[in-house]
Amino acid sequence: MTALAKRLTSKLSKLSSGTRGIAYNVPTSPHQLPRFGGIATMMRLPLQQGDAKGLDACFVGIPMDQGTSWRSGTRHGPRMIRNESNMMNQFHYSTGAAPFESLQVADIGDVPVNPYNVVKTIDNIKEFYGNILKENCIPLALGGDHTLTLGTLRAMGEKYGPVAMIQVDAHSDTQDTMFGEKIAHGTPFRRAVEDGVLDPKMSFQIGLRAYGYSPSDFKWSKEQGFHTTFAKDCYHKSLVPLMDSIRDSIGPERPVYLTFDIDGIDPAYCPGTGTPEIGGLTIIQALEIVRGCCGLNIVGADLVEVNPLFDKSGTTAMTGANLLFEMLCILPGVKYYKDWNL
Repeated sequence: MTALAKRLTSKLSKLSSGTRGIAYNVPTSPHQLPRFGGIATMMRLPLQQGDAKGLDACFVGIPMDQGTSWRSGTRHGPRMIRNESNMMNQFHYSTGAAPFESLQVADIGDVPVNPYNVVKTIDNIKEFYGNILKENCIPLALGGDHTLTLGTLRAMGEKYGPVAMIQVDAHSDTQDTMFGEKIAHGTPFRRAVEDGVLDPKMSFQIGLRAYGYSPSDFKWSKEQGFHTTFAKDCYHKSLVPLMDSIRDSIGPERPVYLTFDIDGIDPAYCPGTGTPEIGGLTIIQALEIVRGCCGLNIVGADLVEVNPLFDKSGTTAMTGANLLFEMLCILPGVKYYKDWNL
């Protein structure tokens, strides 16, 4: 065991109870139980079924795909993301983040979705999230299709008012209807603006690139004030300057919701998704976006559209699991070792 690992293990062993009075939650060590053993929870964290009491942040599954329009299967996404998260550890070597030293974290299981009624599922998500937010806990969702974000934003809006948003996606998801339906995975952000829970002038969309229906596809978004960065404008670039600009625009106090559709990444890296689009972001750019949210007041986040039925090697779910850990690492209050490798 390295000196760093010993130092972290020593610190964690001294924390027999957390800052909020419950058992300190850390992932199960692979030295205690092999990674292929035990119940599959996100990062092998303790399961605190349906209850965010005492937690600073939680992982929650939303296994739904009623809102999809092409390839169904994202209902299996949360389970596969959990499986692929078994290889992940507690300390972030690249950034120095040690979230489990400063935050109480657990997996609280899945929202009870209704597989026959998408409107009821959105209501269930809102209610479930309302109980999480009452505990002042920051939820990180494992999706599930992008329709789910309407439910999470409705809960966020009740607590915080209209939130700012950073959206990584191949699609804007601001259509008015799909097949005549107001609630689907292509409509959540139009509904959220109409509901008054999302501030479009503080909403930043990154990676859009899908072929459209007409030149007026983005007319509504522009009129509302959405800030759009197309994938073609990200080619061969670091996205660190873009994220610096977004952080300056939003500021450190405004509540921000981060939503990451895995199809924002090019299907060469993440083929397991329902609506793949060529010419997408790289995984390195995805990391730059999430890490670039550090310093913002992130009040919730999700990773959506992982479809295991088209993810034969598990790389899409594995990428999603790692991005969720990256999201945990940029939450307010996370402890950082800035000089750990000196």
